[in-house]
Amino acid sequence: MPRGLVRAAAFVGAAAACQAALMIGLGLLITGPARHLWPITVEDGVNRGLERLRTPTLTTLSSVGSQMGNTLTVVVVTLAACLVLVLVPRLPLWRQASFLALAVSLQSLVFLVVTIAVERQRPEVHRLDGSLPTSSYTSGHTGAATALYGGLAVLALTRLRGPWRRVVAAVLLLLPLVVGVSRLYRGMHHPTDVLGGLVNGGLSLLVVGQALLRDARVSAPVAGTAHAGRAGRRPGRVAVVVNPTAIDGGKRAELRKVLARHGHREPVFLETTAADPGGGQTAQALGSGAELVVVCGGDGTVRAAADRLAGSGVPLAIVPCGTGNLLARNLGLPLAPAEALNAALGGTTRAVDLARVEGDGIPATHFAVMSGVGLDAAMMQYAQEHHRAKAVLGWPAYVLAAPKAMRGPRMRLSVRLDGAEPLRGTARMVLVGNTGALQGGLRLIPDARPDDGLLDLLMLDPRGPGGWLRTLGALLPHRGRDGRKGAGLRRGGQLEFHTFRRAEFTFESPQPREIDGDPVGSGRRLSVEVAPGALTVLVPDLEG
Repeated sequence: MPRGLVRAAAFVGAAAACQAALMIGLGLLITGPARHLWPITVEDGVNRGLERLRTPTLTTLSSVGSQMGNTLTVVVVTLAACLVLVLVPRLPLWRQASFLALAVSLQSLVFLVVTIAVERQRPEVHRLDGSLPTSSYTSGHTGAATALYGGLAVLALTRLRGPWRRVVAAVLLLLPLVVGVSRLYRGMHHPTDVLGGLVNGGLSLLVVGQALLRDARVSAPVAGTAHAGRAGRRPGRVAVVVNPTAIDGGKRAELRKVLARHGHREPVFLETTAADPGGGQTAQALGSGAELVVVCGGDGTVRAAADRLAGSGVPLAIVPCGTGNLLARNLGLPLAPAEALNAALGGTTRAVDLARVEGDGIPATHFAVMSGVGLDAAMMQYAQEHHRAKAVLGWPAYVLAAPKAMRGPRMRLSVRLDGAEPLRGTARMVLVGNTGALQGGLRLIPDARPDDGLLDLLMLDPRGPGGWLRTLGALLPHRGRDGRKGAGLRRGGQLEFHTFRRAEFTFESPQPREIDGDPVGSGRRLSVEVAPGALTVLVPDLEG
């Protein structure tokens, strides 16, 4: 079995055992020491109250709600959803289908173990349904519905685009609650039984999601927009572009071993310099006939190499060795250099977009992650000036630079998106993203995808301490949008999101600018245009 699959199976097995132990412990607590304590003591009253509220209409509705969580419905919907995930997209979503099927199965397995270990009688009311001789704890209907419909909600949020995906996810998340309330109404469970079902189903989603979707959350391709193929090919000439300050002799030897394991036994190592962060070395590799370019460095080195590789068709393998490593994170690569190279060489090829950017003082070049004007660029510039703090702390050095950068004045600007009428307003930060994820899994631009043929724009303009707090609250806990796509620049607005293919920015006064984390000087003009599928990258095989 592949090592990643073995590791995932071991994780699921260990976590499932802990999940079962937790659910059994809660059940024994409810039926034992806590049975004379509130709120357990009032559960019978809740069931009798619901019995008194019964009407023909509510009984019919509760029957429908209960049926959404019964075994036949759950099995049929799970199978149908898995078939759709495998057969409908251009690239079969095996990982997502496995996630859904395994989450539902894990919930059922834990449910059976719990009902054997915890004996609890059903409520002493007239029950509207027949039942198998299983314990009342936990509610199997509610647990199965949580795993199924909650899993579909996760897939809707990660695979669909547009604001309506949240509506779909919200409706799906309501269904387990409908099932739980229906089971209570029909006298089949105590309230804590239903709560236990919700917890059991939720934990099953968490366990399987961590095992199967942890990397795919960021790097899942949009169906029909990316080209993927097996990375395994006949060994050819390999050039390794390395930042000598990030790769020592030991790491270089590890990379040689990984390359040799995949049949690349005579790689040529080309070192970057302060004057040339990777572009010249990549051009030299292409000129010598390299069939694969491996880049070992941070986002700046990767960007310089990607600029030269754009449109060449020669694949790029990224070995993250920098401060942010944002492109590697967004593509689902491990952050350990040897592991990242091994995963890339054993994975698939993926065509991703680049963004072509130019401005006053900025010659035309490409970036792969993000480019910003204003606050974030000032933070990058401050961190670069204090390079010792950056070397010691890594990416948290950018956070330490934020207070000084926030004291700067807001910008007045106009932006023209895809040739439309210019939008005018103010902002603290303008950020163009080809990808959306930062360190720690935070998706600063939730809808950005590296292979959708579009670029995403975030404009940030909070006012006062309260505005900053509201903006941080919208970005951090929810990781979602707090603006309307295409709404235009609003005076006093806090967050704006737009998508575009070409954007032209004009600023009233010179503003600090950055490209993939590197400051590029202040200026008053910036134009950005997407280059769809311009870069071929080796990425882990997340579907297999």
